[in-house]
Amino acid sequence: MKRRRFLTLLGGATVAWPAAARAQQSAMPVVGFLAAGTPNSDADELAAFHQGLGQVGYVDGQNVRIDYRWSGQQNDLLLALTGDLVRRKVAVIYTSGGSHVAQAVKAATSSIPIVFATGGDPIKLGLVASLNRPGGNVTGVTFFTNTLAAKRFTLLHDLVPSAAHIAVLMNPTNANAELDLKETQTAAGALGLQLQLLRAASAREIDAAFAAMAENPPSGLFIAADAYFTRTRNQIVAQVARLRIPAIYPRREYVAAGGLISYAPQAMEAFRLAGAYVGRILKGEKPGDLPVQQPTKIDLVINLATAKALGLVIPPSLLAIADEVIE
Repeated sequence: MKRRRFLTLLGGATVAWPAAARAQQSAMPVVGFLAAGTPNSDADELAAFHQGLGQVGYVDGQNVRIDYRWSGQQNDLLLALTGDLVRRKVAVIYTSGGSHVAQAVKAATSSIPIVFATGGDPIKLGLVASLNRPGGNVTGVTFFTNTLAAKRFTLLHDLVPSAAHIAVLMNPTNANAELDLKETQTAAGALGLQLQLLRAASAREIDAAFAAMAENPPSGLFIAADAYFTRTRNQIVAQVARLRIPAIYPRREYVAAGGLISYAPQAMEAFRLAGAYVGRILKGEKPGDLPVQQPTKIDLVINLATAKALGLVIPPSLLAIADEVIE
């Protein structure tokens, strides 16, 4: 789809509304929703976001209007989509789909409040001055996924104690990539594990990474946290199953799709919290006064059917601490 036509379709719903409906909508506050995925790939996130908004009294189409912008993983569209929301002078902009989305919006406006949902450290990413008092026009929710690398490696080691050669799949375009790599190397070094680093930022590169793994099969696989990987999880999980590699993932959604094990914050809780923050800002609170939040629950999820297919016996110690076991 060509860029001009893509942008036209994004705004087409507004053009098609009757004049009376437009007049009614214009009296409502408008929230800009900017995500790197698509309505289909982000359906669960969208539902959680709406739930959070609803908890503080806002319902799309009743007392607030949400202008949705989806880049469809085309990062070159972010500048145009962000500029469009800023020109429309929306009341708040919500961003998700990677730290780069929040960074792009922050660079575009210092006056419109911004609420992010991201996996990285918002201080190191330059989004906020501090977690407790963000300052400026930006706040949100962080998963702090890179800080869980050590625990994920420990879990993978507990699951496959004989594993010494671990492959790591990482997206080099992720704004957290450098920090994630350092955390990963430190965690692996503490366990005496040899790493095989594989980088991928597209479907073709994911296939190439697994082709490299097939030539030098690892004993285990560590999938780094990345919004694009989450959206292409079916491709990744299928490739892992084809090579029969025990793998640990950064989101529950992978395990629900057939992956082996995940250790991760409850992502939907984060999106709900972000939606509630958008509502609180609409009610008059300042983003700089709202502390950056984190999901309080981290879940261990295990897929027993996948373990059986791999010929693995899950240690009773892991089953005892699992928050969810998928049969």
